[in-house]
Amino acid sequence: MRKLTLLMPLISILWLSCDTLKLPAGTGITDAEAAQGIREALNQGVDKGIGFLNKTDGFFGNEAYKLFLPPDAKKIENALRTIGMGNMVDKAILQINRAAEDAVGYAKPIFVDAIKEMTISDAINIVRGQSDAATNYFRQKTTEKLTAAFTPVIKNSLDKVSATKYYGDIVNTYNSLPTTFNKINPDLPSYVVGKAVDALFDRIAKEEANIRQNPVARTTEILKKVFGSVAH
Repeated sequence: MRKLTLLMPLISILWLSCDTLKLPAGTGITDAEAAQGIREALNQGVDKGIGFLNKTDGFFGNEAYKLFLPPDAKKIENALRTIGMGNMVDKAILQINRAAEDAVGYAKPIFVDAIKEMTISDAINIVRGQSDAATNYFRQKTTEKLTAAFTPVIKNSLDKVSATKYYGDIVNTYNSLPTTFNKINPDLPSYVVGKAVDALFDRIAKEEANIRQNPVARTTEILKKVFGSVAH
């Protein structure tokens, strides 16, 4: 009896742990279907998110995602525009956006790998979660890896569209002004990487919310079954 008494707390913990891996009764879907539904939702969100941004003006033509100079370089822009060199600044801003538009096209394999690594218990908790639960899981699990993999791609993209050159030109021009005492050399690739990653997650979050809330967005039978059963 004493042994049983001592074991009861452990049994309770194990029971609760198992319970958190189960969907609510009456949903009519299995754990495997929940996992498949989440993976399909994430794949759909990734495809649409990348497609939305990986095109001409995907960043530059969208006020929500358009990139400007890094905050540390804002005084460069103001100073150069004041002396009639706004065209140089505009070229740098355009090419920074072109670099981001180009780079997000290389993100798909990174997201796909993260989706493959998702466990059934992860998927079930996501199905039962809030409208951005999958995106938040994605952000927690992949941001570091995505950033590390994205950085060389962004650097290459910045070089390919001459963004590095244009940005270097305005920094050097600003630094050579007689009134410039504090030289500036912001890390442009890190800035663009951060903005590009944030934009991708934002687009994926919008797609996730749409799948959860809009039956028309559930384009496969498994998406209809999973998200129709636990619609928020």
